[in-house]
Amino acid sequence: MKRYERFIGKYTKLGRKVGDLSRIRALMQAVGDPQERLKFVHIAGTNGKGSIAEMTARALTAAGYRTGLFTSPYIIRYNDRIRVDGREITDSELDALADIAEPAAEGAEEPGFSQFEITQAMAMLHYEHCGCDVVVLETGLGGALDSTNVIPPPLVSVIGSVSFDHTAILGDTIEQIAAQKAGIIKRGSPAVLSYGNPQEVEGVMRRRAEECGSKLIIPAKAKPVRVTAFGSEFVYKGIRYEVAMGGAHQIVNACTVLETLEVLKSRGFEIPEAAVREGLKAVIPARVQMLSREPLVILDGGHNPDGVKALAAALDTIDCPKRAVIGMLSDKDSASAVRELVGCAERFVCVEGFAPNARSAAELAELIRQAGGNAEASTVPPEETVARELEALPHGTALVICGSLYLASIFAGKEL
Repeated sequence: MKRYERFIGKYTKLGRKVGDLSRIRALMQAVGDPQERLKFVHIAGTNGKGSIAEMTARALTAAGYRTGLFTSPYIIRYNDRIRVDGREITDSELDALADIAEPAAEGAEEPGFSQFEITQAMAMLHYEHCGCDVVVLETGLGGALDSTNVIPPPLVSVIGSVSFDHTAILGDTIEQIAAQKAGIIKRGSPAVLSYGNPQEVEGVMRRRAEECGSKLIIPAKAKPVRVTAFGSEFVYKGIRYEVAMGGAHQIVNACTVLETLEVLKSRGFEIPEAAVREGLKAVIPARVQMLSREPLVILDGGHNPDGVKALAAALDTIDCPKRAVIGMLSDKDSASAVRELVGCAERFVCVEGFAPNARSAAELAELIRQAGGNAEASTVPPEETVARELEALPHGTALVICGSLYLASIFAGKEL
């Protein structure tokens, strides 16, 4: 086990329940408050925030700015959530940061830190050490009480699609969830909200922006020109753009990025058009990711109803029969997600064992059958299930691996 893994392993995934930001403030103060000497683009949202973060960071790097990127959760390995100019933090760098952060955390007055908070503290130290001009910072969960909200007012606050997820923590109405996301809007910082959100969400965001004296920008609706599962073209404000990630939802995310970059330009950043277009070329593993062309194998980590709905829309653009290997977590709204997906594949094979809280394969298969789908439960690990399905896949049929980021992470770095 690596030095940093031993350190992080001392803490639980969620830590003690929080009611304010005092715990993360104590931790950040213990490591020297590096966040106070950095500039941020702060991004929240139920869906889309990862894509928005990737595209924004890539554009800023292409424009010549030293750019940090903090994402959650990691897709392939722990290191990929902390990057500078696209380069993942190394194990040796993480070990060196653990040497600084561990005594600071153990000496802090507030106990019960989460692994996310520890990771955040180490990341901020790294970004400062690397001399980042700007850090693109993705929230972990929510916004108002998310540990990333300890930062000073950002250059711009960005909120993607808002829908139901983590209701036990964020609230069981769309307004309550939106209020948590809106908590990243701070006084004096402009805010960008993706178009297409429910009116209730827009209302919450407008009220929060007004309270903070912040300008709220909602992009105009783009005109799609070509929409595929592996990239699209669209027209926004009379200009034609291409986005590398597939599905109509990525056009919405791209427009959010375009307006975010406009805000940064207004705040002194020089971002040429070539850098903007380079940003839209960003691709994230497990976001309608093509693992193989022949046979066609598609990987996606969408796990809540809206994320799965976006996958379903992307799959609808692929004109061939499809089969799916699917796994979901027990704390997700699997029934709603299944209803979105059930028409996308002629056959589903359900898997378990990819995460401690994975829903049982038998239970998931029954949910799919109740929704009108053809499903069976696999009795072997996900890797073996996929291998078997590929071997038996009829010519001209695509295989989709979906339902959970934890499941997707097993395959994201592999070629099938």
